[in-house]
Amino acid sequence: MKTKVLKVDPQFPALSEIDEAAQALQAGQLVAFPTETVYGLGANALDCEAVKKIFAAKGRPAHDPLIVHISDLSMLEQVVSQVSAEAMRLAKHFWPGPLTLIMPKHANIPDEVTAGLGNVAVRMPSHPVALTLIRQAGLPIAAPSANRFGHTSPTSAAHVLADLDSRIEMVLDGGSTPIGVESTVLDVTQSPARILRPGGVTFEELQDLLETVLLNGQKTSQ
Repeated sequence: MKTKVLKVDPQFPALSEIDEAAQALQAGQLVAFPTETVYGLGANALDCEAVKKIFAAKGRPAHDPLIVHISDLSMLEQVVSQVSAEAMRLAKHFWPGPLTLIMPKHANIPDEVTAGLGNVAVRMPSHPVALTLIRQAGLPIAAPSANRFGHTSPTSAAHVLADLDSRIEMVLDGGSTPIGVESTVLDVTQSPARILRPGGVTFEELQDLLETVLLNGQKTSQ
C-alpha cells in the first residue's frame, strides 16, 4: 500500500480533497492530518476495527488511550456520557484549541479507544483542515500523533511519511503545524482538576479559569 498525499491549503482547504479523506475515514481507513499542535493519525472513533489499525500502524501498545477529536460541542453527545459545569466552562473558553479534557465516556466509544477505561480524552482542534475534515466525515475522530510509537511527534507531512509511509492510506499535507507542542491534557473527572500532560494551554491559563488545579500532584490555588 502506497500512502496517498493530498496537498491542501492550511487555511482554506478544498472540499474536494477533504471529501476524499472524509470518505476514507468513513470506510474505516487511516488519514493523517494537521492540527494546530502536531499531525494526528485519524480513524473513526466509533469503529473498533478502524481504531485497531491506529495501534498496528504506530506500533502503539493497546493500554495507551487515544484522544477523540470533535468539530463542535454538539458532537460531545456521541463521545461522553456526562459534561460537568466545569468541563463545559473550559470547553467554551479554550475550544477550539490545544486543550484535551478527560470526561466519562459514552457507551458509543469502543474500549479500544480508552484502553478499557471508563473515561475518554476529548478535544476540539482549531486547525481549519482538522475541523473541516471532522465536519465532512460527520464522525468523532480518534487521533494520536501520526508517528511510530516512541518517536518524535510530527509537525509536517514529511515527518509523517518518514514514519508511516505505506502503513496508512492517506496524508493531508497542510504544511507545518503552528504550535508544534501537543495539547494539554486535563482530567476534569476529579476535583480539583489535574493536569496529566502539560502542552499548548499553559498552567497559568488554566489557573485563570479554575479556582484550584493540580499540577504534578501538587495543589495550587489562585
